[in-house]
Amino acid sequence: MNIKERAKQLKTDIPAVFLCMKSKDTPLVAKILAGIAVTYAFSPIDLIPDFIPVLGYLDDIILLPALIALTIKFIPKDVFDRYRKEAEGLWKNEKPKKWYYAIPIASIWLLIIWLIVKTMFF
Repeated sequence: MNIKERAKQLKTDIPAVFLCMKSKDTPLVAKILAGIAVTYAFSPIDLIPDFIPVLGYLDDIILLPALIALTIKFIPKDVFDRYRKEAEGLWKNEKPKKWYYAIPIASIWLLIIWLIVKTMFF
């Protein structure tokens, strides 16, 4: 599998991992890793900022696929295959159909920004 195919596969693997987090058949270790991977994938803040040449994109190219691959290893194959098929239908015209999945992440970042502003000015 080349890089282009792998990147395309990540487009369905990330939502599939998110959907697996809700399944009772997914082990706790996989749910924790899935939470970390999905949060990192949707987070606007990276470990290494993207404006740093080359290094900025290295964490996205290496860390995210590694987290997803590690998470998938802990999820039972039949459970992951079921949610991978369901995740293929989540994207429509390159935009997620279920955009409201981003609300918890956006809420956390708004809370962090609010706490920073409160700390600095009050």
